[in-house]
Amino acid sequence: MRWTSIVAIFTLFWVLSAFLVMPFGIRTHDELGLEKVAGQVHSAPGNFRPRLIVRRATVVALVLFGLYYANYVHQWITLDDLDISPWLGLVK
Repeated sequence: MRWTSIVAIFTLFWVLSAFLVMPFGIRTHDELGLEKVAGQVHSAPGNFRPRLIVRRATVVALVLFGLYYANYVHQWITLDDLDISPWLGLVK
């Protein structure tokens, strides 16, 4: 696998991981007992910590990419294993 492919695939895993971990630990101003600014949306986070999200997303992305790369090297699951046409009744 070329290094550019590794960077691109890891970036995809990282973005997916960032969206997966973003809602964990977030609390609204009402839940934290903080005062809201006039015009603020009720669901706006009161404790948004981007560095924590970046760290969590990086760890999750590293684990997911590690599994992906190990599968790429050892061929545990291939495209032949993912053939669903027999289940759909397309092959006679």
